[in-house]
Amino acid sequence: MGSQVLYPSCARTLHVVAQLLLAGTLPMIPFSVLDLAPICQGGDAAQAFRNSLDLARHAEGWGFKRFWLAEHHNMTGIASAATSVVIGHIAGGTKTIRVGSGGIMLPNHSPLVIAEQFGTLESLYPGRIDLGLGRAPGTDQFTARALRRDLATSSENFPHDVLRCSATCNRTRRSAPCPAWGPGCRSGFWDRAPLARSSPRCWACRSPSPRISRRR
Repeated sequence: MGSQVLYPSCARTLHVVAQLLLAGTLPMIPFSVLDLAPICQGGDAAQAFRNSLDLARHAEGWGFKRFWLAEHHNMTGIASAATSVVIGHIAGGTKTIRVGSGGIMLPNHSPLVIAEQFGTLESLYPGRIDLGLGRAPGTDQFTARALRRDLATSSENFPHDVLRCSATCNRTRRSAPCPAWGPGCRSGFWDRAPLARSSPRCWACRSPSPRISRRR
């Protein structure tokens, strides 16, 4: 990603880096925050979202470049399952910091739906949205089966799905073919889809190989 990512659980480290950034004593390295919207003991998801927004506002004031949220499912201590929705919440409550996913686990979703979601976010917050894509399930095997229609091939299709998602996000003109979707995607196929003035910046996040056994 070209920047250092700090986990909010390391609060002391985050505070020290913020002080150095404000003092101008750090080298010109863009620092970013990766958040999971953690649910504190005795708290709930609503409080987690308020905490994440508060952290993002502080990170923005401290000079951090990005604030990313990770997709995890069916985990009692993590509230960022609906990642694109939380990104909208954070972007709406900040002004300049880039906000995005680190990452969206693309095999869990239709590439077209993700392109539409992040294209919408980019239209609402132009020049501030990042789309980080990964291939891990982001959950346990049982939840992965509920998320993915085809466990056997969903991860294997990841490279093609990244191209499809990126190509759809980066549509800038009508009546243009989209080869990533295959030869059947003729010129003008996406003419009914809205166009954005800008596109979210896409990243490929490194993910471990998903440990999901295939059904025999």
